[in-house]
Amino acid sequence: QVQLVESGGGLVQFGGSLRLSCAASGSGFRINVVRWYRQGSEKQREWVATITSGGATTYADSVKGRFTISSDNAKNTVYLQMNTLKPEDTAVYYCNADSQNGRRYDQYWGQGTQVTVSS
Repeated sequence: QVQLVESGGGLVQFGGSLRLSCAASGSGFRINVVRWYRQGSEKQREWVATITSGGATTYADSVKGRFTISSDNAKNTVYLQMNTLKPEDTAVYYCNADSQNGRRYDQYWGQGTQVTVSS
């Protein structure tokens, strides 16, 4: 079993920055891929960014150039640095991970962290 815990959300003004963290805990697992998603009020959950265990990154067009996903493998933590925030970035941000434990593959979600950008 893997637990994912997000942190770092909060209230920030238009143009500000926040860094979200997604910490994975458990035993005997390997994280292969971590994704960030977000869900605004009365909106569908949308994909934001992905990082693989090899360090490859991809971004949604809406955040490209403003957000950066990175990882600290020693800490089993993935970060989402969010710059030049806009009100439309307001959402609950979730991390999602593909894990491997031997031949078993699972996917996990964190509980989410609220990001609110004021205009």
